[in-house]
Order: sequence, then structure tokens, then C-alpha cells
Amino acid sequence: MEISPSKTVSSLPDQEFSVIINKVNELTNKGIDVINVGQGNPDLPTPPHIVNSLIEAANKSGFHKYSPFRGHKFLKEAISKFYKREYDVEIDPDKEVVIFNGGKAALYAVSQSLLNPEDVALIPDPGYPEYLSGIMMARAHPYHFKVTPTNNYLPVYNDIDQEVLEQAKLLYLNYPNNPTGATANREFFNETVKAAEKNNICVVHDFAYAGFGFDEQKPISFLSSPGAKGVGIEIYTLSKTYNMAGWRVAFAVGNEKVIQAINTFQDHIFVSLFGAVQQAATTALESDQSCVKDLNSVYESRAEHFIQACQRELDWKIQKPQGTFYVWAKIPNGFDSFTFTELLLKEAHVAVTPGEVFGVNAKDYIRLSMVTSTERLDELVKRIKSLNINFSSIEKVPETI
Repeated sequence: MEISPSKTVSSLPDQEFSVIINKVNELTNKGIDVINVGQGNPDLPTPPHIVNSLIEAANKSGFHKYSPFRGHKFLKEAISKFYKREYDVEIDPDKEVVIFNGGKAALYAVSQSLLNPEDVALIPDPGYPEYLSGIMMARAHPYHFKVTPTNNYLPVYNDIDQEVLEQAKLLYLNYPNNPTGATANREFFNETVKAAEKNNICVVHDFAYAGFGFDEQKPISFLSSPGAKGVGIEIYTLSKTYNMAGWRVAFAVGNEKVIQAINTFQDHIFVSLFGAVQQAATTALESDQSCVKDLNSVYESRAEHFIQACQRELDWKIQKPQGTFYVWAKIPNGFDSFTFTELLLKEAHVAVTPGEVFGVNAKDYIRLSMVTSTERLDELVKRIKSLNINFSSIEKVPETI
């Protein structure tokens, strides 16, 4: 008997992150010490008060039953209070909140809930590759628009063909940005609302790195711009902000019609999250946020330490990110991102992410995650230095971020 995958599965792009993980595992299984900064996987533990909340809640027999399809009311109310406290945004917990089993599930649910076959969705290049996956699963058409350092990796809507804007149904944005570390300002989000209103486009703002803004600049919520709830939603995950990557908790807030469409879709697939996890997530959102500030300081310190070490030891000039826990680094002449990544892994046992994973316009870059100690980052720089690569040949990146 011959069994073939569906056209949907066959059309999906390669999962490049799993390729990186597999290569790292191959070397690790041979006893080789690999410094892996190729994944956005937090290295520090979840704060104890959140863990303790889970332990306490797990002992409550009421949580051993199925959770309500659309999540417990207490979590949705906590989300509403969180958005009011942190961003001064009013959220109706009954109509404007949807809960997800992680951020990736959110992106899948959005695409399946809003896109029809042949619809057009706009995604940045470079940008998080999972946006493309959801679009392909919906059998819609992705349109890649270029973002560049000269404009702080923000879209210039006037540079996108007006006919494409009129056809587009979704626009994916992500600030603080993976992979570049760029952040968005109020003026840009206001401009985005106007462009969305003019062209009848739903904005999906991926706020995965909301907790991490450097130089004392707190990241801005898209929904805090006037009219934003009328044109879109914002996805928030607890994975990064609270070191809860393995817990798989995320939510979206915003436009009621969009939220209800997603809730309807999820009614047929999921039965929400384990109640004890929802209780722990509520604790994370409602408790003192000093753990978030402390984590932000750790990542900023690591990024600064690494960038200074690269400048001092390698003559490798890298700009400091404005947020996230990523460093976006331009690579030397004579390499593309894949060949440079292969060299680092094979010869220095350092795993990074090639820029081309995030789009064709990123072939001159790699992404490094600051998810390891400064001591390991120093060792990483030492290993790269042993390769005798000429970093001084790198063309200077415009200083706009």
C-alpha cells in the first residue's frame, strides 16, 4: 500500500530550526561540546513563584477535568487586567481574548481562521519563518516585503505595490523583532493603523518579545495606538517574558470579530490548556513583575558583553539590538549565511542561525541568541577567533537602530 502526504503537508517549507537542532544533536551525541546559540530557547528557569503556583494548582482535583473550551475566566480576566496595567489598553475578557497552546499554535490558528485559498498575506523579509507556514497551510499566497536597517527594519507601506495592498487580507508584524532586534515606535504603529484601514487589512502583531526592551525603552503594544483594535490583534506568549517556553501558554487580544473567529476554529480542535497551567499563567501576569525586569537586564548585559568581546577580539562590529534576546550580525565578505553557519558549526562547534532562514534578503547575516552565560559567550568568541576570519572587511551597517 502506498501512502502519500497531503498536498498541504507537501507544500510546507523545510523546518530549518529542526535541521539546526539535528545537526547540533549529532555532534553532541559524539561527545563534542557545542555552544548552541541557534535557538531562541531560554536557558534560565521559570521563576519559583510561578512554578509553585503550578504545583499548588495541580493538586486541585477540579483542574483534572477538561478545562472550559475557551479557557478559564480567571485567566482571561488576568489578561485583561495585565493589558490595562502594562499598556493602558482596555480588553473585554469575554469577547476580546483567545487562549492558545503556545505562540506557534496561535499563528496556525490565525491563518486557518482568517485566510481562504488564494488570499494574500503580507510577511516581512527578513521575518519569522513560521508566518509562512501558516499561510501555506491555508493555501493562501504569501507576499514578502523587504525591510532594511536603513528604516530600522520597519515596513515602508508606500514601497509596497498598491495593488498588492488592496488584495492583501493579513499583515504580519513582530516588534521587538525576531531576528533583527529592532523595535517599533508609536508613529509607525499609528501609520500601520491608517494603512490597514485604507486597504481593509487585518494586522497580526506578534508581541512575543514584549518583555525585552533595552536602554530603558519599554516595547510598545500595537493595540495602544488609536483605532488598532478596529484593524487587528496582538499575540502575546509567556514563553520568553517569564521563561516559560516549555509550558506552551499564549494568548491573543484585540478585534472582537477576529478573536471570535479564532475561538470558533479552536472549539473544533482544542479543549484549552490544563487548568493548573492556566492558574500558573495567571500568577505570572498578576504578580510583581520584577522577575521580568531582571531577565531583561540579563539579556541586555549579555548582548553588550558579547558585542564588546567581538569588537575587541575579532574586530567584528555589531550593532546592539533594541530588544529581544537576539544579536543580528553581518557576516564577512565571501560567505553567505548558510556557508558561514556551516563553517562555525564544523570548525568551531558553534551553532548559530543562518539569516536566510528568515528570508532571501538576509543572506549576509546570522542570528545569535543570548541564551547562555557570558562565560560561554566568551568561549564562543575564542573559538571563532581561532578560525582567523577577516571581520574587518564587513561593510558598515547604517546606524539607525
